[in-house]
Amino acid sequence: MSTMARTIDVSAIINGRRLNGFNYGLVVLSWFITVFDGFDMMMISFTAPFMRDEFGLSKMMLGRVFSAGLVGMMLGGFFFSFLADRIGRRPTVVIAAFSFGLLTTATAFAGSYHALLALRFLDGLALGGMLPLAWALNIEFVPVRIRSTIVTIIMMGYSFGTFVAAPMTNWIAPHYGWQGVYLVGGAGTLICAAALWLKLPESIRFLVTKGLKPRLVAQTLKRMDPDSDATAEDHFVLSDEPKVDRQFRVSDLFRGNLRAITPLLWLGYIASSLAIYFVASWGPMVLEELKFPRATSALVASSGGLLGAVAGLLLMRFTDRLGARAVAFYPALAIPVLLLQGLEMVPAQLFLAVNVLGALLVSGSHFGILSIAGIFYPSAIRASGAGWATSVAKIGAILGPIVGAAVLSSGLPIIRSYALLAACPAVLFACALGIHMVTRSTRRPEGVLVDAGYGAVKRT
Repeated sequence: MSTMARTIDVSAIINGRRLNGFNYGLVVLSWFITVFDGFDMMMISFTAPFMRDEFGLSKMMLGRVFSAGLVGMMLGGFFFSFLADRIGRRPTVVIAAFSFGLLTTATAFAGSYHALLALRFLDGLALGGMLPLAWALNIEFVPVRIRSTIVTIIMMGYSFGTFVAAPMTNWIAPHYGWQGVYLVGGAGTLICAAALWLKLPESIRFLVTKGLKPRLVAQTLKRMDPDSDATAEDHFVLSDEPKVDRQFRVSDLFRGNLRAITPLLWLGYIASSLAIYFVASWGPMVLEELKFPRATSALVASSGGLLGAVAGLLLMRFTDRLGARAVAFYPALAIPVLLLQGLEMVPAQLFLAVNVLGALLVSGSHFGILSIAGIFYPSAIRASGAGWATSVAKIGAILGPIVGAAVLSSGLPIIRSYALLAACPAVLFACALGIHMVTRSTRRPEGVLVDAGYGAVKRT
């Protein structure tokens, strides 16, 4: 005897449930691939001194190598986010993971400056699609109330990867050359890519909002909750989002309140990216120029990023409750710390500790803007919203190494670079407060959540 088809509100199920093994497994998969994403992105900074010695590279040449990967990431973010909103999150993540695993491995065989430029650019294309898609996929399986926290936990994988790049380089490069570091990174990435291919689910919100594969939706609900009795004959809806029947348009990122949120998000993200990639690319070499040993410089530079991830995680419980205004906290602290350092007002015996503190605050600030990059957009365009924000932010990321090279080659005392860097958290601070001013009116005490730009929906 057939049963009557029901209408099942998938968003109500997601928002009303606790996290379980399904979610934890997805977070672990995402965490590990972002470890190698961060490792791949950061090891260029720690292998750069070895490359410089081998190929005779100048500071400007190194700056171009750093930026080539970031240009690739910017373009890759646009392409893969578009692809993810067309064919789905799962296949796009798997393609990106296998691609950057192969290209990281290939970098070990670069024999010239121009080969390094080309391979870093191509590797960046694949890397650019990974992080925003990992966020989007996880966001679409968890309740709204903890989305920022989940993004930050995943991003801690990225920061752990950036942290281990220093000790791994110190351990591998002296014995096997800088090429050995890339072989290890590439092999680890390919193993993770295979795990993603075997285990990664497709976003259930993506399937529902696109009206695709009801049988897979029912199967995914069963994976989320073994007691689910959903079938392919049921009608699946998202009550907290509008159904979008057409393809993504860039103008969708500027509808309603998004016309203010998106530019502020992009500007803050650009400023934060400039700071984070300035520190990431040149941090170890700046400390070397200040007469600290190479191994010490690498470990100090990487420690700030890892501690920043922990600081970012602590911030997220406030971000989930307080919104964008919580994101302004770390930039407000970073400004005076960087100015004190750059104006030589820090005692010599405390310099490394203050350097770690400054890097921690810059990294923590970046985690703040990352955590809110995708939460204002509905599922139909979330990958594009997060992808465009991440890709536009690469303008700052590209400028970071280039500005660093120009400053370090200008004859200005190298210590002043910290003071100049303070402008970036100042811009992020202003943008975070601006986003808060726009979004604070979208929550009403009656229990109605007004989507930022897409109308009002009742809380479930």
